[in-house]
Amino acid sequence: MAGMLYGISAIAQLTQNIRGTVIDQLLQTPIAGATVVITGTDKKVIADSTGNFRIPNVTAGTHTLLISHINYSDALVSNIIVNTGKEVVLTIAMETKVKTEKAVVVTAGSKKNRPLNDMSVVSARAFTVEETQKYAAAVNDPLRMVTGFAGVASADDGGNDIVIRGNAPTGLLWRMEGIDIPNPNHFSEAGSSGGGISILSSQLLANSDFITGAFASEYGNALSGVFDLKLRKGNNEKREYALQAGLLGLNAAAEGPLSASHKGSWLVNYRYSTLSLLNNMGLELGEGITNFQDLSYNIYIPTKKGIFTVFGFGGLSSQNQRVETDSSKWEMQDDRYAGKFVANTGATGITHTIPIDNQTTLKSALAFSYTSNSFNEQFVETNKVVTDSYKDNYITKKILVSSTLNHKVDASNAVRAGAYVNFIFFKYYKLSKENPNAPLLETINTTGNTQTVQAFIQWQYKPFNNLTFNMGMHYLALLYNNSGSAEPRASVKWDPDTKSSLAFGYGLHSQLQALGVYFAKDVNSGLPNKYLDLTKAHHLVLSYSRLVGRKLRAKAEIYYQQLFDVPVTVASNKTFSTLNIQNEFITDPLTNNGKGRNYGIELTLEKYLDNYFYYTVNGSLYQSKYTAADGVERNTRYNGNYLFNTVFGKEFPLAGQRRVLGINFKIIYAGGYRTTPIDLNASQQQGYTIYKEKEAFSLQNSAYFRPDCRFSIKWNRTRLTSTLSLDIQNVINRKNISDQGYDLLKNTTVTNYQNGIIPVLNYKVEW
Repeated sequence: MAGMLYGISAIAQLTQNIRGTVIDQLLQTPIAGATVVITGTDKKVIADSTGNFRIPNVTAGTHTLLISHINYSDALVSNIIVNTGKEVVLTIAMETKVKTEKAVVVTAGSKKNRPLNDMSVVSARAFTVEETQKYAAAVNDPLRMVTGFAGVASADDGGNDIVIRGNAPTGLLWRMEGIDIPNPNHFSEAGSSGGGISILSSQLLANSDFITGAFASEYGNALSGVFDLKLRKGNNEKREYALQAGLLGLNAAAEGPLSASHKGSWLVNYRYSTLSLLNNMGLELGEGITNFQDLSYNIYIPTKKGIFTVFGFGGLSSQNQRVETDSSKWEMQDDRYAGKFVANTGATGITHTIPIDNQTTLKSALAFSYTSNSFNEQFVETNKVVTDSYKDNYITKKILVSSTLNHKVDASNAVRAGAYVNFIFFKYYKLSKENPNAPLLETINTTGNTQTVQAFIQWQYKPFNNLTFNMGMHYLALLYNNSGSAEPRASVKWDPDTKSSLAFGYGLHSQLQALGVYFAKDVNSGLPNKYLDLTKAHHLVLSYSRLVGRKLRAKAEIYYQQLFDVPVTVASNKTFSTLNIQNEFITDPLTNNGKGRNYGIELTLEKYLDNYFYYTVNGSLYQSKYTAADGVERNTRYNGNYLFNTVFGKEFPLAGQRRVLGINFKIIYAGGYRTTPIDLNASQQQGYTIYKEKEAFSLQNSAYFRPDCRFSIKWNRTRLTSTLSLDIQNVINRKNISDQGYDLLKNTTVTNYQNGIIPVLNYKVEW
């Protein structure tokens, strides 16, 4: 009997607190008096005068909160995972009610995944930290996680660059806490938006927005998508810790209050990693010695003069491959090449948010960022002499000053306006060859500074709770060559009932060229690309979604993108376009005479977590075309024509949540990317790959297929949670085609393949 009572007592202790703050969605100011209820239970609390609430002793497991207030529409927060190791600390935003005479019933799932930014109504959704942790083979990386969304594909398995609706990966904007940031990924190349793996830890991220088209007016300098990242605040009442060890290295996180008498908090995460463990298992993710480490932090400081935050991240990554001079070990021409690649990135910022009056808030920010990329490639000649074949070094420093004003005119009208100024300091150097037989020439060598200016204004009008209009304008300018673009944006969303939503969005968008492109030198040391204009695109999106069952939503989006002022080569017989690149500072002379268009339809059926089970099935049918200097419309490199994703998982709680088993899968089936035929005879004569340029991207690689899986077991103990997980990318070890080229040693074309099976084992403890 005593043993039975002890067991019951032990299970009863598997609880933790849920607490947080209720805020106004537009003004981000606290809402006093909101009622917070855990659905299906009798637990109910009222938020205090500062918007804070606390629900103690919540049983470990998955819960839903219903938040209500007389002046606001009800908010439903689903799938809150309560573990024993850490308190759940939430920030919950509520929308102002327009009409109060008719009660609106919030249906489970009716607002699930709606973007945090209420002015983003099409091609936008919120994603949770739990998704980055739960999705198979996402390994806590937001970029890898979103490849499970409709219209989003991986550029290649070796990195986390993404292709959105057929657009080049370079079109993505990264934003953190309202500030544009440099590419936050390890092993990122100059001009890219991705890399090898994210610098940012899921320990630091809060729920954030991901947008794939027709962006709201506040977003600029992007053509394909936006990651609008939010950081969570550390626990301001007690210290908490997390440790993780695995095949990708070690990770440590800590958080806590600034002091016993202060409501502020701090949160820091450090990771050191090496891929040597995977390489020793015969799973080569890169050639040579590969290491990376990163640090990220967020400090929250509420004061009587407003709320201050200090945040930042920094990442160091390197890959070093030694030269192989023993010709007996040369199996392919690539074996004669070696190189050292270094990519260091960091940003830090301070924000200040202050209410000017009850209807207006002002958020100002100052940030500094630093990016350094260098690559030194060497080649072993036939006589064993080692010579440089390529060298670059790109250093970019930025100082950003921004200010954003939010004003609620009344319950139906709101205005948001702001400006961002970037002071950019750069030092770029590049030595490259036109082809492997050509001499090594200096193609970029510049040191200087310039500025970019962005400004926006947007107005939201809600005549009724179920009808929203958004209208605005964005302006982007590069002062180096006085290029600029004024861009109208508009959207409308109508909810005919509590289960359905119909929306339309339009926007003109533009993006700067990668900065080094402007400083490419020609044979006369001139700067032929100095006056390149911005690349621009019209986006149109029509969206419809409906709840078709319990926590089951169907969604359809039709989109069209018309790109213009696209940089292409000056020579009229060439087929190059920046719509086909993944990274790099292009040094060819370019002109803005190119065009492009992307259009398609996306269908999604998503089952939100219910009874510990979830799934998402989505499909995309699309076209991605471009026109270069020769005036011929062709497929872009990224025109796969179709993309299908299936993501699903199930958890099995055991012994009253003391153990939770998890199984998750992701299956990708997509049309292969496009490639250009190789002229074998010409390649054999010249000794390097020569393509049939007039047939650019006329061939399509075989279909891409990759199943991933994740297995996990979680143990909940009193005030401690531990998790053992195994993510397996490409679990069937399928060989998907990467690219093709001519190999001099083999004297024929060779096919290169993407990564095979990659297991990532982790053990994590939180307390």
